[in-house]
This record gives sequence, structure tokens and C-alpha cells, in this order.
Amino acid sequence: MKRFFSADSFWNQPLDSNAETDPRSDDFINRLAVDPGGPFWINCNEYAMPVYEVDDTTPRHTVHQWALEPWHHPGRWAPREKYWSHGPGFGQDVPIPDNATPDPGTDAHLALVDWSRNLVWDMWAARRRPDGEWESRTGMVYAAEGSGVWQTSDFNVKNGESIHFHGPSRAAGVPIVAGLAMRHELLSGEVRHKIAMATWHNAFQQFVAPATWTDGFEDGGLPEGAVMQLDPSLNLKPFGLSPAATALAKAMQIYGMVNVDNARGNVVYTEGLYGHPGWTWDGILSPDEFTRIPLKHYRVIKLGPITPMGDSRSH
Repeated sequence: MKRFFSADSFWNQPLDSNAETDPRSDDFINRLAVDPGGPFWINCNEYAMPVYEVDDTTPRHTVHQWALEPWHHPGRWAPREKYWSHGPGFGQDVPIPDNATPDPGTDAHLALVDWSRNLVWDMWAARRRPDGEWESRTGMVYAAEGSGVWQTSDFNVKNGESIHFHGPSRAAGVPIVAGLAMRHELLSGEVRHKIAMATWHNAFQQFVAPATWTDGFEDGGLPEGAVMQLDPSLNLKPFGLSPAATALAKAMQIYGMVNVDNARGNVVYTEGLYGHPGWTWDGILSPDEFTRIPLKHYRVIKLGPITPMGDSRSH
């Protein structure tokens, strides 16, 4: 069963049984409980990440740059001199199936993987234009079986900017397929990698690896890149989870969860099934299943070195 990135990638390594709890773990958990917060939800039907397998028969497209409007998200985004951009090598000859459908939410993420060529393309704010061409605000291309880890120095980003000015489609500057629970994994009953999560309570200008940036705005919040863990000794049966949710929860116990983005609540991410005829999470996985598990059953693993940089609060 395929999974993204190499076997020794950070994303595919289980947590050490002796992993230390961060001294501020209780404070972080208490912050996550503040509205909008509370127990985790599963982003499977909304704000999920659609991933399409492609090959040499898939139609090729140029993905054009979709620039930032001066007042995108009124009241939050100010006019800027810089705009969203695509990363190196992205945009030409991108294989996009005819049925490809970005996440219908405002984020409109979309990912494509060609296993034979060992390539992933991912985008934020992707859309098909009326003329049939594609455009996106960000875009990256990278190795499907690589490390899945970038460095801040890989991007010419300056303090106060958005990482989206330099190609990455996640606010933490990580691949959007990193930590994504895929349909085939959840149907098989086993997820063998860390799980991507997000919260509203991310730290302002503080992040830890594997994050390369942050859009957090809360002083003292949880740094993007932080790893959380669902108590590995917790008996999941009393919570009445579906088999798919049980597989996801076990991955959160064994591999942990990585804070990769801002969200209006506490969420974990699965593959979005948009555009696949007959594919649905109905009867398989429900967005509210983890709301049965109180936040007291989670902890934050001891943080690595904190980088004091990131997006500005006006973003």
C-alpha cells in the first residue's frame, strides 16, 4: 500500500515510546479548548485535500498564476506589493485529469501524484477558468518518495511575509499531502504515518520543524510544526468509532499529529473525495466522530528549537 515519502521520512516515523511531553502541554491543550476549539473534528467532507493519481496518459495543462486581489478576505488581507507565487519548476505540463475537482471550500486545494515519475504537484486556490485553462495562487512540485521535509532557507521568505508568496500551499510551509489520511488507508484499517492537524490557536511568529513558516496570530499559542499525540494507552472501543475513524485514531496514537495550518477549530485532515464518481465518506467516516474524545486525552510532544519568524497578524 503506497504512502507518501520515504520510509525514513519524518512523516512516516512512529513516535518514540519514551517521547517526552512538552512542559507547556497542559497550557496548549487548554488553549485548544477555547472557542473556536474543543474536541477534534475530521475534515473529510469539507476542507479536505483531493488527490488524483495521474500518469503519462493524463492531459497536460499550464497552471497559470492567480494573483492576490488587493482586498482578499475583507478586513483581514491588506493591499500588498507582493503576490502569491508558484514554486520553482511548477506550472508547465501539469497532468490534471478531466474530473479533477479542487476542495470546494475557500481553500480550493488540489494535489496530483504520478508514482511512475515520483512526482507530486500541489496547489492552493486552484480553479479551472471559463476558458478551460487552470490557475492557482500557489503551486509546488516535489518528489513523492522524497523526505517530504523542506527548510525555511529553501524559500526567499522574509519575516512578516506569507509563505504563500513563495510556492507552498500550507501555511506551515509543508506539502499538502504530508500527513493526509488517504481513502485507501482508512478502508484498509491501517494508516502508517503522522496525521496533519490544524487549529485556530497557533503561535504568532513561532514555529518548529518540520514547519518552515507559520501564519499563527496568538501569543503563546501552539507553534506550527508541533507534534501532538492521542494517548496511546487510551481504549478506543468505548467511543464507538467507525472502523475508518479507529484506524485514524490509532495513527494519532502511534505516529502522532502535526500542526500544519490555521483552521476555525481543531481538525485533522483526510483525502477529499470530490470528483470521483461513486466515492463518498457516507457510511464510512463522519466528521464528528472524534468529538467524542475529550481534549484531555491528548498531549503535545516536547518541542524542538523554536524559530521566531512568521506571517504578520495583518495577514
